Amino acid sequence: MQRPRFLPDNFTLILIAVVTLASLLPARGAVAQGFEWLTTAAVALLFFMHGAKLSRANVVAGLSHWRLHLLVLAFTFALFPLLGVLLKPVFGWFLNPELALGMLFLCVLPATVQSAIAFAGMGRGNVAAAVCSASASSLIGVFLTPLLVSWLIVPGEVAGTSTWDAVLHIMQQLMLPFALGQLMQPVIGNFVKKHAATLRMVDQSSILLVVYTAFSAAVIEGLWTRVPLPMLLVLTVACCVLLALVLWITTMTSRKLGFSKEDEVTIVFCGSKKSLASGVPMAKVLFAAPQVGMMLLPLMIFHQIQLMVCAVLAQRYGERVD
Repeated sequence: MQRPRFLPDNFTLILIAVVTLASLLPARGAVAQGFEWLTTAAVALLFFMHGAKLSRANVVAGLSHWRLHLLVLAFTFALFPLLGVLLKPVFGWFLNPELALGMLFLCVLPATVQSAIAFAGMGRGNVAAAVCSASASSLIGVFLTPLLVSWLIVPGEVAGTSTWDAVLHIMQQLMLPFALGQLMQPVIGNFVKKHAATLRMVDQSSILLVVYTAFSAAVIEGLWTRVPLPMLLVLTVACCVLLALVLWITTMTSRKLGFSKEDEVTIVFCGSKKSLASGVPMAKVLFAAPQVGMMLLPLMIFHQIQLMVCAVLAQRYGERVD
């Protein structure tokens, strides 16, 4: 029997279970410290595997389509942050200050890699360009996201670090393992591709560890007393509005600029996505431990909404008659 489209995917259900576990049994004291060390190692392994998976041949194949890549990067690192800044006063009326900042943090993150490429393929888009754009977004985000956080989020909200300290910290924890993975790609690339399904569990386990650790600290600080159910519903509506705006703008802009339908599919899916896989470890590096859970809540909700909406869009694109 086919799984109903409206149901969350298995990983999202596990993610909800982890948040529930952290709410009921948060890690404290020495246990919390142990989880911190474990998550640091898991995140380094996560980015090492991302580096090892990224095929240089795919990157070269998509590099020639520079107009498309520039447009996708503009949507990811200019349009989204601009919308975040313009909507921040509105978010501030309905959400508490931490969630409003979480919405702004969501807007400065890089695009997804795996799901953007998967949806581009489902929608019969330019897959080679999707690989290049999504990968470039992930790499550039390592440098741009902390800079945008320091410019757009109130000074002092970042965990006691300067902008360049934050960049250096991210370079050490994320970029260095990624670069090592790229260096090892010719040696272990085929192994990684062959065991992609198994190694995907490493990605997901890393995210789940960070989420449990972050939400444990947030729950101890009183997360759920500061986010009642009505505010959670308002946050969901805010994520829906943000995604709808970006999907409309990316679609209309790609058509006005004369891109082919295949390129439009790639622009829409690469330019409208935000990465949970990158956002979770970046939040861990950029913000103080009690803040991380609150900062990640908008991203987790937006992530699920974008998956459900883009799955429907990809199917419609895929069924088109050329």
